[in-house]
Amino acid sequence: MLMAPHARESGFVGVFGGGGGNGASNEWSNLSRDPAEIERSNLVNICKLVVKELLEQSVRYGRMLDSDHLPLQHFFIVIEHVLGHGLRTKKGLLGPRKELWDLLQCVETYCPEAQDITASVRDLPTVRTHIGRARAWLRIALMQKKLADYLQALIEHREDALYDYYEPHALMMSDEIVIIMGILVGLNVIDCNLCVKEEDLDSQQGVIDFSLYLRSSSRNNDIEEENQQQQQQQQTNMDANGQGNMIAVLDQKNYIEELNRHLNATVANLQAKVESLTTTNALMKEDLAIARNSLLALQAENQAMRQNSIANVGPPSLNSNQSDNSSNNSKDNDKNAVESLKTELDKEKKKTMELEKELKLQIALKAESDMAMKLLEKDIHEKQDTIVSLRLQLDEIKQINLEMYRKLQECESSLKHKTEVLKKLESQKEYMATTIATLEQKWSNDKVNLGEILKTTSQTLSTQVSASEERATRAENELKKEHELRIALQENELQLKEKVIMLETQIKELNAEVQSTRHVKPELERLRHQWSEAQITLEELGIQLSESKLKVSELKEKEKLQQDMLNNSMSSLVSGGSGGAEVQQPTTPGASTGLWAPDSITTHCTGCRKEFNLTRRKHHCRSCGEIFCKACSDHTLPLLNENGQVGKPVRVCLSCFASHK
Repeated sequence: MLMAPHARESGFVGVFGGGGGNGASNEWSNLSRDPAEIERSNLVNICKLVVKELLEQSVRYGRMLDSDHLPLQHFFIVIEHVLGHGLRTKKGLLGPRKELWDLLQCVETYCPEAQDITASVRDLPTVRTHIGRARAWLRIALMQKKLADYLQALIEHREDALYDYYEPHALMMSDEIVIIMGILVGLNVIDCNLCVKEEDLDSQQGVIDFSLYLRSSSRNNDIEEENQQQQQQQQTNMDANGQGNMIAVLDQKNYIEELNRHLNATVANLQAKVESLTTTNALMKEDLAIARNSLLALQAENQAMRQNSIANVGPPSLNSNQSDNSSNNSKDNDKNAVESLKTELDKEKKKTMELEKELKLQIALKAESDMAMKLLEKDIHEKQDTIVSLRLQLDEIKQINLEMYRKLQECESSLKHKTEVLKKLESQKEYMATTIATLEQKWSNDKVNLGEILKTTSQTLSTQVSASEERATRAENELKKEHELRIALQENELQLKEKVIMLETQIKELNAEVQSTRHVKPELERLRHQWSEAQITLEELGIQLSESKLKVSELKEKEKLQQDMLNNSMSSLVSGGSGGAEVQQPTTPGASTGLWAPDSITTHCTGCRKEFNLTRRKHHCRSCGEIFCKACSDHTLPLLNENGQVGKPVRVCLSCFASHK
């Protein structure tokens, strides 16, 4: 049986303490746990069961629920106990009592749209107590599908709004409330029709029939195993709840998006059907108009033919003087005309009958198409309403995702700030340790010096007591100063020790924070590994680029040499054709040999023997053809070509430059 929410709260939450066939083992395990933690876990578990049963029955029997629905009544009892858990009691005779209604009124400051609810609850004539107003507020918020949003606003401002109302061990102040908020989000798919004025909300609420939620022993064992798993997860890592809620929100988002796409496809199909039906309806109307026009034309033609037949079949001629042949011919013609008219009349009657049948069929088809159009329009309106509601829910889920992403960024920034503070404190710790060591050394030196001074002064005073009163007074003054200095040093030592203790506590806290932030290090290592791989790929690309540039320069130089050789051969051919064969002159010392060292084989400079790389490039000497670095081939010299003419200054090595100079 459930008790009142503020009076007997421990009795309600203690119902699920043992549970199932393993009651003894669970009882022994619960003895080592905090009773407040057990109460919170029991409230979370019963809230899960009640909301699950409520959703199942709403889907099974329709989504519109009234106040007589039993799981809905159980849900309001459970949420009242959740909000009342750990509520501060009245302190002293004159102290104010913290009521649940006062807390719910604070929602207006964070959600302005909640002002309508509180105003309507204050104006209710049948509700007189604070707890009755709180119950009415919860029912109206659930009907508006804003209960989860309003409670989420209170939890986000728990330091400002909830600290004065709840004890530190309350469920609203713990991390388990995030699970309940995720459960309450699922209630937005339920439509409720609750008459708050007709209910007696001031009286005590009813009891919960747990047989609806504990149907078999196997389900009890499953619930116990889930409770144990949740407790272990809460003790090991509190961040797992946030990840589970994020996964649930993402699953709901994906489901709503898929449902929205399905509804959009159905709406598009229905619109296509409507368009096809409208076109067929227009065609049928045109066919009906054509049929009517043809029917009218046939009726007019039929009437004209009847009149012609009546005119042709007139009274017999009274002239007895006509001949028998003409009368017989006219009679035969009249009979043939009458027979032809009768056959045509029968055909027209058949055509009119067929047209009338077709007209009736077209009218029936038009009526059916109109009825189908009305049904399709009604179905389209219903689907559009569901699409609008689903889009609103999708927007809400997107807002929740954005808030969770913002919280993640805030956590990362706070983690960075804490690491920086930790580094600063470590540096301060090292500095304080060095200062403490120097001060201790100074104190020991001062102590030794003080003992020596006392010994010398005692010896001098024992030998010169009668003759040096002034020296004695000086020594006494010096002793006083040394004593004051010693006291000051001791006070400084105590202060430094206190600072050391404070720094050690801060270091312990920072070490705890470092341990809590260890799960961020694998992600950092992964990013560093990606960065190193990117650097390696960039170096490889740079090497390939340099090799390609060297190959391009080599190809250009080869092409230039081939062009020079082609020009020389052409000039020699021209000179041979005009004046005969000339005697070839020997190459002068300033001419180029034309034999270049291969670029792909050479890896070191011919002059300084340094290895080529990205910064040290290859250069050919235009005189000897060997490959040098830039430092060894930084000189230019005009060389002679095969015709003995001096060309432009080109790059040469140091040895060729020195020999030609």
